Amino acid sequence: MDDFILEMKNITKDFPGVRALNNVCLKVKKGEIHALCGENGAGKSTLMKILSGVYPCGTYEGEIFLNGKKAIFHSVKDAEKSGISIIHQELTLFKELPIYENIFVGNEPNKRGVVNIHESVRRTNILLKELKMDVNPYIKVKNLGIGQQQLVEIAKALSKNTQLLILDEPTASLTELEVDILMSILKQLKLKNVTCIYISHKIDEVFRIADTITVIRDGCTIETRNVAKFTKDEVIKLMVGREITDLFPKEDHAVEEEFFGVKNFNVFDVKSPARKVVDNASFSLKRGEILGIAGLIGAGRTELVSSIYGSYPGKWNGELYLNGQKIIIKTPKDALKYGIAMVPEDRKKLGLIESLSVRDNITVASLEDYKERFNSINSIRENLDSMELVKKLRIKTPHLKTLVKNLSGGNQQKVILARYLLRKLNILILDEPTRGIDVGAKYEIYRLINELVREGISVIMVSSELKEIIGMADRVIVMHEGKIKGEFINKNLDQETIMQCAIGRRN
Repeated sequence: MDDFILEMKNITKDFPGVRALNNVCLKVKKGEIHALCGENGAGKSTLMKILSGVYPCGTYEGEIFLNGKKAIFHSVKDAEKSGISIIHQELTLFKELPIYENIFVGNEPNKRGVVNIHESVRRTNILLKELKMDVNPYIKVKNLGIGQQQLVEIAKALSKNTQLLILDEPTASLTELEVDILMSILKQLKLKNVTCIYISHKIDEVFRIADTITVIRDGCTIETRNVAKFTKDEVIKLMVGREITDLFPKEDHAVEEEFFGVKNFNVFDVKSPARKVVDNASFSLKRGEILGIAGLIGAGRTELVSSIYGSYPGKWNGELYLNGQKIIIKTPKDALKYGIAMVPEDRKKLGLIESLSVRDNITVASLEDYKERFNSINSIRENLDSMELVKKLRIKTPHLKTLVKNLSGGNQQKVILARYLLRKLNILILDEPTRGIDVGAKYEIYRLINELVREGISVIMVSSELKEIIGMADRVIVMHEGKIKGEFINKNLDQETIMQCAIGRRN
């Protein structure tokens, strides 16, 4: 066991009504990048929360060995003292504090209880230089981009003399350039003998960075191999328990006449109302088609679709037409009245009510339909309709009363879709519909999108994944700096063509 920094033996973890981990075993070599792959709900994050002390000793069965010695962690602090740090998918930074305070929060250099700010800043500068971050340590974290915030989290971990760094979906919100920077940094850490456990749904990313891959499915260890002994298709098959021959089940849709139009749309920055984030955008949507909207982060895609739906917090103007008639949408309630629904990019913040059950999240937008005398709610019909959609969309949930926050990301996304399938829809807007979702759940989402289109619903799909856009869309519009720079029928369309347009090199 000398070559291994970590061994987790027969780890079993139960939550009420469900076994999350069942005798899971994991061995990680010193100085390697070890990828942990599996669908949402497979148990990856639960296993890492046990390792990092979030779930303390006594709340699970099994043993942990670190550098050959049995480790018992009663808290996150215990794990950190042993050289283990975790960077969660949702960053845990204090946005109003400067970089140096975030890095050393709770771990400040001090003398006799007096914090030494000068020493904190000095050490911060060393860490920032190591991570190739040319920023002032006094800058507030809220003024950094997501990629730089991710690097601050890594700096915070390295400040604790981390031997084993856990990264949970670290690139979910990063641009391609920021991903390249992160990959370079992880390779540098590897040269310094820092071991990494890397959780990601992005198979291409895993094969780019990992030395070893362990696949977990349904709370069980399935297989561990050197990355060179895996193929991408094999990893996917082991993750989902079946072979997926085509990740994008693209169909030829019976596209009909144009029935929705957006004309001369302008959207203004929330913080700087004089600045346009969408500049005079116009496009049309045909009945029964999937219209993809591509572009780099910051191109104005989300601002455009959220203003069309009436949920954008800033100002906008322009014209909307449905079946040739001008319509006015000021709020999401107006949009739903016209059969327009939207699944937002940030499903946890803007799409779900995490304190409510699966059933209540499904029916929340249609409660008027369940009202009876004296404003009481027909809960029997609510249950029946919700259960029908749970079965139709294959939502994995122990019960309708299960809190939606306890579902996996893919199943949470399906709950939001179910909410709008209770209503008569004309248009469904999907903003990053598969972000943070594993490959098996992605396939299910794509299948549902095709099913909706067959029923005559038109889909507007915003995605940063060009493979997804090309794999699903009938037609693609590309945005650059708030303007629509190109429109393409998806016939032999390639990623390079879209990217050239997205960076403004093509009219």
